[in-house]
Amino acid sequence: MPLPAPTRLLRRIGLLVAALLLCSAASADEGFKTLQVGPLRTIKTIAASAKLAGDNTIIDVDAGDYLGDVAVWTQANIRLRAVGGRVRLRADGQAAEGKGIWVVRSAQFSVEGFDFSDARVPSRNGAGIRFESGRLLVRDCSFTYNEMGLLTNNDGQAVLEVENSEFAHNNRPDGHNHNLYIGRIAHATVTGSYFHHAQTGHLLKSRAALSHILYNRLTDDGGSASYELEFPNGGVAVVLGNIVQQGPLTENPAVISFGAEGYVWPSNQLYLVNNTLVDDLPSGGSWLRIKPGADSVLAVNNLLVGPARLQPTTPGDFRNNFNVDRSAFLPGGSYRLRSTAAVLGKAIDLGNNDGQDLRPQREYIHSAQTRALDIAPHNPGAMQQLKAPAP
Repeated sequence: MPLPAPTRLLRRIGLLVAALLLCSAASADEGFKTLQVGPLRTIKTIAASAKLAGDNTIIDVDAGDYLGDVAVWTQANIRLRAVGGRVRLRADGQAAEGKGIWVVRSAQFSVEGFDFSDARVPSRNGAGIRFESGRLLVRDCSFTYNEMGLLTNNDGQAVLEVENSEFAHNNRPDGHNHNLYIGRIAHATVTGSYFHHAQTGHLLKSRAALSHILYNRLTDDGGSASYELEFPNGGVAVVLGNIVQQGPLTENPAVISFGAEGYVWPSNQLYLVNNTLVDDLPSGGSWLRIKPGADSVLAVNNLLVGPARLQPTTPGDFRNNFNVDRSAFLPGGSYRLRSTAAVLGKAIDLGNNDGQDLRPQREYIHSAQTRALDIAPHNPGAMQQLKAPAP
């Protein structure tokens, strides 16, 4: 029996969409050689693929555990993709160049679906990835139980992007460790990622000239982080749409620090907009520690869960920030506002400020994801929509 006309039309549309997606994927991979890695493949290890790969290579790695499989990457346009599940990289006492599981010096490098753990080296800076130069995109990866999660060098031309990734439990014996440590690079963007359980060090530290920290969850969750966010050399830092929580075990009462080690960049501006900031320090902490000398500070539309006010500690624009207690939020720790919360609808539209678009476009979804907003942002804090997405 022939299909009804509407059904035939929908089927044709579905086939057309599938064809377009396949064409798009083929176009994106055009000009790339593909290598396959796995226990049942001709290439058994990632280290071997790193030696075989030239520029413009896609490396598909079968899911599973890869022990001591360390590598140095210097080729341009390398993409590593996990196939069939997670690729779990455990250092197992090995380190590339004495630095970490991977060392990346690549004009363009991306990795997706990999878990990096247990990196230890004599210098105590063992990292899941040591990023030294070029451009690095990390998507849907995790960095746990290393001395440093991901560590970059101080290359003023380097660019780092981190999307939908997790950083936790990274620790070294002397405590000078951070879940993510970004050096003096040109630009760092961190989006949709989950930072938790730092040990003495910071959840995220960036010395970049431009740092975009967007729609993340930085909640110590029982760890003993120092700062949750630190920008020790200033630069331009856009902190938008994040959930940031200071835990009760912190050794540092400030949640966010800016310029503590001196300003080194031509422009030093902090934008703190539409974040939900939580202070669980029993004695009470402070939201910001800003060294005098910053060019500008804008702190607007933030929700503050704790007794302290978001007071100007330096000249700047501090307005429309609201202190609330936990009864304003739905249960479960998502920091999503109740439909009865008094602050609903009280955000102000900042639009574009000095080249920075300060209107939230997305929101964090646990764990380590974001979703695009389907409503205009109107609430203070990180969460705009009152209901979590359906599973």
